[in-house]
Amino acid sequence: MKFLRHFLDKQEKHFLKGGKLALLYPVYEMVDTILYTPLENTQTTSHIRDGIDLKRIMLTVIAALSPVLVFSFFNVGYQANLALSNGVASSAIPWIGTVAGWLGIGFDPTNIASNFLHGFFLFLPIFIVVQAVGGFWEVLFSVIRKHEVNEGFLVTGMLIPLIVPPTIPLWQLAIGTSFGIVIGKEVFGGTGMNILNPALTARAFLFFAYPAQISGDTVWTGVEGFSGATTLSKFAAASSSVKPDLSQLASFSQYSNDLFSGMDPWLRNFIGISQGSFGETSTLLCIVGAFILVASGIGSLRIMVSVLVGMIVTSLFLNAVAPHTENSMFYVTWQWHLVIGGFAFGTVYMATDPVSAAMTTLGKYIYGGLIGILAVLIRVVNPAFPEGMMLSILFMNVFAPVIDYYVVSANIRRRKIRNER
Repeated sequence: MKFLRHFLDKQEKHFLKGGKLALLYPVYEMVDTILYTPLENTQTTSHIRDGIDLKRIMLTVIAALSPVLVFSFFNVGYQANLALSNGVASSAIPWIGTVAGWLGIGFDPTNIASNFLHGFFLFLPIFIVVQAVGGFWEVLFSVIRKHEVNEGFLVTGMLIPLIVPPTIPLWQLAIGTSFGIVIGKEVFGGTGMNILNPALTARAFLFFAYPAQISGDTVWTGVEGFSGATTLSKFAAASSSVKPDLSQLASFSQYSNDLFSGMDPWLRNFIGISQGSFGETSTLLCIVGAFILVASGIGSLRIMVSVLVGMIVTSLFLNAVAPHTENSMFYVTWQWHLVIGGFAFGTVYMATDPVSAAMTTLGKYIYGGLIGILAVLIRVVNPAFPEGMMLSILFMNVFAPVIDYYVVSANIRRRKIRNER
């Protein structure tokens, strides 16, 4: 490590002002501060010094995402292996079969190693494309603006792969990532200045620009020729004025080699053994991530709780009026809303984004509550957009500054009245 430190120090002169590589100083600074703590530090007593900075915040979020990430390898690989082992589809990426053959594990859903490796190989190209494209835009804007490379993309570059299906074409993913980074963040001034969550902006672009590759029944399993609807889309498709059996609608395949075929459907969705995006299926591991974020002081418990409360209250109200409608989604209980779609993932990792969320204490409650309400309303009232979490968070991102403005204004008015007495 001393050799590396010496090497970086020796190269620094080339990147400083007047050096032949001065234009690329943001790249040098990025590499140096990722590997080592910055040499510059505050010496005067007029500053509050803390052991945490933006890099450490982002690394904490990545640590909170890690359980979801690791589980996504297993679940996506398991869903693909289950389809392949029953002869209903062909491999989406042929070379995965070759690697599986070399390792002697094949496409066996009962083999844990096979499931993890298949999921990992499906995730890897998506992750590389997002990192390469997003990293390019981050470095480009840093060089043009002559400021350091912001660490915000560390999390965005992890979130985008986790909220897309495993079959998404890589060229579409590259365009969506570019849109999310450039339009969702850089045009506002970069990390800390954006009003929209960049990862959700990328997903929204893909959803509306390429709906066939981001929605429907054929995109959620990493194989070709297999139709497997998510639980949320099953609920949305079952239009009936009679109260449906949600557990029956959420039932899964009865293949003899399905390790979880006898498990209660709600519990299976809670654990995350279901069709869906890489990281959005496991409510259980999203809760684990929530504990990490709250314990570290990075994630806002106020927002998470208020999103949950907003969802529960709205669900209970719609359940009460369900007999007077012909939409089966009105019957979906809050327990099911919690475990289907991206509700848990969005609540923990998206709604709590400290940049695009509300900042004031009261504002966080209002912001989170409205997200929960809108998510259920979009899911239920308009089943054409069953994943209401994405749209509700983006909508409230836009209004978060307005909420904070009125909360602060109300506080100022109360203080003026109190001082005049």
